[in-house]
Amino acid sequence: MKIEIFSAPNCSRCGKARILVEELIAELSSGLTYRMVNVVEDLDYAVALGVLATPAIAVDGKLIFTGLPSKNELRESLLRCIDSGNNDDA
Repeated sequence: MKIEIFSAPNCSRCGKARILVEELIAELSSGLTYRMVNVVEDLDYAVALGVLATPAIAVDGKLIFTGLPSKNELRESLLRCIDSGNNDDA
């Protein structure tokens, strides 16, 4: 399952989103990977997913959060994606 963190230059909350995702990947360790997506460089892709603000988090090409979620909110969403086999839809 691939997590994408949409970020913008000088976005302090984007760094917090990265740390949050890294912590959850370490905890859940279910074949999760992530990448940072700079919305300035990949504007068309971000717009296509519906990213209107940063940070935003997508899982397997589906936007699940705009804004910085709490650790518990993100954990629950990731667990639902894992349980539902979300990566089969990608």
